[in-house]
Amino acid sequence: MKKAILAGVALGICAASPAAADSVKDFYSGPGKKMQFVIRSTPGGGYDLLTRLLARHMGRFIPGNPVLTPVNMPGGGGIVAANYLYNIAPKDGTVIEIISQGLAVDQALGLSPQLRADLRKFNWIVNVVYSNQTLVTWGKSKTRSLADAKSRVTTIGSTGAGSVSVQLPALLNNTIGTKFKIIFGYRGGHAINIAMERGEVEGRGANPYTDWMASQPTWIPNKTVIPIVQIGLTKEPGLPDTPLLLDQKVAPEDKPVIEFMSKAAAVGRPLATAPGVPKERVKALEKAFFDMTKDPKFQEDARRSHSTVRPMTGAEITALVTGIIETPQAVKDRVKAVLRPKSEDASRVAGGKKKKK
Repeated sequence: MKKAILAGVALGICAASPAAADSVKDFYSGPGKKMQFVIRSTPGGGYDLLTRLLARHMGRFIPGNPVLTPVNMPGGGGIVAANYLYNIAPKDGTVIEIISQGLAVDQALGLSPQLRADLRKFNWIVNVVYSNQTLVTWGKSKTRSLADAKSRVTTIGSTGAGSVSVQLPALLNNTIGTKFKIIFGYRGGHAINIAMERGEVEGRGANPYTDWMASQPTWIPNKTVIPIVQIGLTKEPGLPDTPLLLDQKVAPEDKPVIEFMSKAAAVGRPLATAPGVPKERVKALEKAFFDMTKDPKFQEDARRSHSTVRPMTGAEITALVTGIIETPQAVKDRVKAVLRPKSEDASRVAGGKKKKK
């Protein structure tokens, strides 16, 4: 089991001036002062578990010690929650959220008209953890490798249009010749896990390795699920035998696509607050996060919940998200073409029954 990796040094975080620190403390102080920690998914999945871990501890390190209240806001593969933070939430630093990993790619390519947030304008606090994405099949499925996935149709559960769980199986179908049938519309990763257990689908379109080890720590070691491919820049130490997408043979015109998506996997679990929040509050939230990671109580809770924290600073995740969105148009055009499922490769689930798209 992979141990929690906890950052002890907050590189690039500037200490606030005394006046700024007092201003932040005054803002977050007061009887019953609360913050909202939005969760883009239903209870029980990786986003939910990680958010609740942070919410239990981070308030102790924010000046004024506000209470962080988790609020689940699922829908659209994270689009509903991102739109809320961008358009509705107060622009004062009292609402924070781990943004869905796939939305930087979604915005870059204009995949979802319903996404009404410009991720470049969010105030990025940290990237909580970056970890390779995995596409897995259920242990009883006959598809146990990429070679199997190229030779037989395999049903794959996913969430909404903005989700990486739709994007990755479509990418694999369109670049390396897999035959995944993408069943989208599940309300979260936990629902897809249940669907696999019930035999409704044979696999799950995407989930970071660290999320598996937090939410279902025995499933990969016990082969309850089989990771058949991992997407990132290098292999996860815990998945030495799972092929890396970057190592697969693709047509020359698709090589930049694979590189783009491998970089996008590094987005991980980025924590943001709304546009327009005063910079001294954003920096205070970043400092609070890194101070929290050095706290023994947090470290013990992270170990107990099998959670990994492998952070980037606010400046680093800002540069990564901006770079993805501002990728040259020729590359984005090609990426956009291969991330859309063909009509025959996708159908929607509703009320527990699959409906043709």
